[in-house]
Amino acid sequence: MEGFEEVTVYGVSFDVASKQPIVLLKVQEKNRFLPIWIGHPEAAAILMKLQNAELPRPMTHDLLVATIERLAAKLAAVLITELRDNTFYALLQLEAGGHELRVDSRPSDAIALAVRTNAPIFASTELLEANGIEFDQEVEDAEEIVKEFKQFLDNVSPQDF
Repeated sequence: MEGFEEVTVYGVSFDVASKQPIVLLKVQEKNRFLPIWIGHPEAAAILMKLQNAELPRPMTHDLLVATIERLAAKLAAVLITELRDNTFYALLQLEAGGHELRVDSRPSDAIALAVRTNAPIFASTELLEANGIEFDQEVEDAEEIVKEFKQFLDNVSPQDF
């Protein structure tokens, strides 16, 4: 996809200073990460799916996935498009009846849907270049990257983005 790079959900952490959850996206085959501050309910929705938690009733994101499927549509991709006025923007790229349509979404909701449907997530190359965090050396150990990321969080605020 031109102008975008595929990312995966690397994990969800918490900014100690603001007590805000952060979803950390990792660019595939690169040592670049994109932190996105999200709300507590969305963090819970992402974490529950990543941890394969089973609930007796569907959550809102599960309901939307079921609705999309019942309408014979498919979430083809999530596009994290930009950061404007300290707010990240995303689009749901849906396929239905041979047509492609894009729907405005908060990145946190879009990511919660993507982890439920295995839809690929893409971030704008421009967004990654302006707001991504690149570590000097390749980090293989997840604990090591979380440690470095927490050190980064100690010195940054959402306003820095």
